[in-house]
Amino acid sequence: MSSHILLIYTGGTIGMGVNAATGVLEPLDFALLLSHMPELQDIPAHVDVHQFDKPIDSSDMSPSLWAHIVDIIVDHYDDYDGFVVLHGTDTMAFTASALSFMLENLTKPVVLTGSQLPIGQLRTDGRENLITSIEIAAAKGADGHPRVPEVCIYFSGKLLRGNRSTKVNSEGFNAFDTFNFPHLADAGVKITFHDELILQPDYNRPMTPHKEMDTGVAVFTLYPGIEETMVRYFLNAPNLHAVVMRTYGSGNAPQQPWLMAALQEASDKGIVVVNITQCAAGPVEMARYSGGFLLKNAGVISGFDGTVECATAKLMHLRGLSSDPAFIRRSMQRPLCGEISISG
Repeated sequence: MSSHILLIYTGGTIGMGVNAATGVLEPLDFALLLSHMPELQDIPAHVDVHQFDKPIDSSDMSPSLWAHIVDIIVDHYDDYDGFVVLHGTDTMAFTASALSFMLENLTKPVVLTGSQLPIGQLRTDGRENLITSIEIAAAKGADGHPRVPEVCIYFSGKLLRGNRSTKVNSEGFNAFDTFNFPHLADAGVKITFHDELILQPDYNRPMTPHKEMDTGVAVFTLYPGIEETMVRYFLNAPNLHAVVMRTYGSGNAPQQPWLMAALQEASDKGIVVVNITQCAAGPVEMARYSGGFLLKNAGVISGFDGTVECATAKLMHLRGLSSDPAFIRRSMQRPLCGEISISG
């Protein structure tokens, strides 16, 4: 039986075309563009299109637009077997992370994809990304359940857990990867699903949407020579509720008394500080070196092997659920939808 897939076009390079008069890339009518893709007729799926009234550059993505995507999915949840979200690459990992928390107990695929070249160009990567994303969203197992009932990113032959993904290349077609987690599927001559890695929801429970996101979350990066005045100014910003602190190596920081005092004061005020390494791969292990141990004593909590994008979205989500710092700290220390592996 044919699957029904809803294609949600938010904007991004994949749906751009060249304005003949100006030479500038502009959003196209994506529904019209799909009518010129005969390849879609070979996919055992019926595809409908929902296009943002004003397609956006992904640099302008925001929590309110994440909530809009959630609304679209919720409004059509019972009518479709899966969803493909076309999105610009710059903030795709943030959106994928946010949606993974905002769609609790997701029982259907939500596959984000896009391209580095517009879909109408000769060498575009958009056609393969789009066609394979639809195939993945439509795929079902022998039990009739979706093969991948979670929020994912598909790009350049790889299906990635959305909240583990990071954009790694601004120019090449191989734009995304998950350094601390294997691929959920690999697409070559055929699509090979790694079923043992894919999340399985409770099909006896409904999907529960969450739209409240608290934007009082900030990211700052440690660097040699960072000054006390800068750190204290940052930690005393109005409406700051949580911080993603990008540290060195396995979660280390300068062993300066002033830094530990500033972090302890922030923690005492209820600001949740999460330790995420600047390294592309590998976890935070705060008991490994004295710098990490001092951070732990100052109230900083480990982000384990999570990404900056995911930690930021998760903190926004948790603050949207509750203003209780103890609840947020506890929840950051456990995986809600496969976003971290607990260690150290």
